[in-house]
Order: sequence, then C-alpha cells, then structure tokens
Amino acid sequence: MPVPAWVGCSAAQLNASARHFPSVGWVVGAVVGAVLWGANQLWTPGVAAWLAIAAGVLLTGAFHEDGLADSCDGFGGGWQRDQVLAIMKDSRVGSYATLGVVITLGLKTQLLSLLAERAWGLWPVLGVTIAAHTLSRWGVLWIMARLDYVREDALSKSKPIAQGVARGPLVFASIVALLPAALLGLPGLSAAVSAALVAWFAIRYLRRRLGGYVGDALGATQQITELVVLLSLLSVPPAVEHLSRWP
Repeated sequence: MPVPAWVGCSAAQLNASARHFPSVGWVVGAVVGAVLWGANQLWTPGVAAWLAIAAGVLLTGAFHEDGLADSCDGFGGGWQRDQVLAIMKDSRVGSYATLGVVITLGLKTQLLSLLAERAWGLWPVLGVTIAAHTLSRWGVLWIMARLDYVREDALSKSKPIAQGVARGPLVFASIVALLPAALLGLPGLSAAVSAALVAWFAIRYLRRRLGGYVGDALGATQQITELVVLLSLLSVPPAVEHLSRWP
C-alpha cells in the first residue's frame, strides 16, 4: 500500500510502527472479509475463499507466507542454530517450505469456505476475518517484546524494527487487537486465548532453538496464529450459533 513521500522512512519510525501491527490487521482483515462475502454472492463458498486468500496475499505482498516458508525449511532442515539461520537466508524453496505453505493456505481456505457457508451477513464475516488478522499480529508483538533479535546481518529487513516493544505501545496494540475479539463475545475470548497460547509456545520454541527471533519467525507465527484463531472461531458450536444471529 503506497505511503506519501512526506511521511519519510527511518529506523526510528520503523521501530515505532510495530505498535500498529494490529491496526494493519484491521485493514487486511476487512479486505479479506469483504472479498469473501462479495464473492460468495456470485460463486460458491470455495471460490470465494480462494479469492479472499488471494486478496490478502496481494495486499501484503506474501510477506508473512514468505516467512512461513523460510521457517519451515530452516527449522525442518536445520539442527543447529547456525544451520537454521543459514537455511532461512537461502532463497531456494525446499520441501518443508512447500508443504508448510500448501497445508496452511489449504486449511485457511477450507475454514474461510466454512465461514462463507455459516455466516449469512457481511458483519459476521468481517468480525471473524478482522479478529483473525489482528490477533495474529498481536502475537508477533509479544515475541518482539520478550525475545532479542539474533541476526546480525546489517542488510536484514527486520532489523530496523527489532529494537523491542515498550509497555505503552504494547498496551495500545493489545487494545486494538483484542477489540474485534471482544465484539465476538465468548467465541472471541476463546480465540484470544488461543492466540496467546500460540505466542507463548512460539516464544519458548524460538528461545530454545535460536536464543531469540528473526523476521521469518515472526511471519510464521502470524500465519500459524491466524490459522489457529480461525480454527477456534469455527469449531465450537456456540460460536456458529452466535455468528448466525448477527445481521
């Protein structure tokens, strides 16, 4: 998405922008939900789900999917810390990356198709997709707040924002991220707990394997958390009943 030239770009601005990750989730989630609902009026839920996934990928430039692919190859093919980091930096796509992205996108497509079938109105669709995208970016911030960035490469794209997240920005981001889940009621609370558990597990896993985090791991966490939130919101019968009562 284009940014006006007067905004400028600096390491300090990039670091400060981390607090707005969940706000970006509002935008991406709204676009994905609107495409899902609109396409479902013209085609089948399956077609609508794939178009919604495509819209999200185009809007973000496959930024997070790329991190997921690199993380699958790195953690799947590397045993030692240096091996994992070297594999992640390799631009070639291996079998772990291919399988990880295919399985993740396939599951998300099936879940969005299920959402298109169960939720009859625009607002319940938007509620689910926005919650999935805000909560998934919220989990990324907790990793940045609890772990250190471990890659020393000066050309790393993530390094300018890898200066930690202070308490104030984290509180702001948490409010922005949790609001859509709160609007969904009890199912939203379950989804928020699921997102927090994924972040907790990711922090423990990254601390053990790398001693910190890298940008690819953040993208992988976003994708996995988004998937888990969708699974949470669309698996419990009360959640489906709650959504069906929305206008």
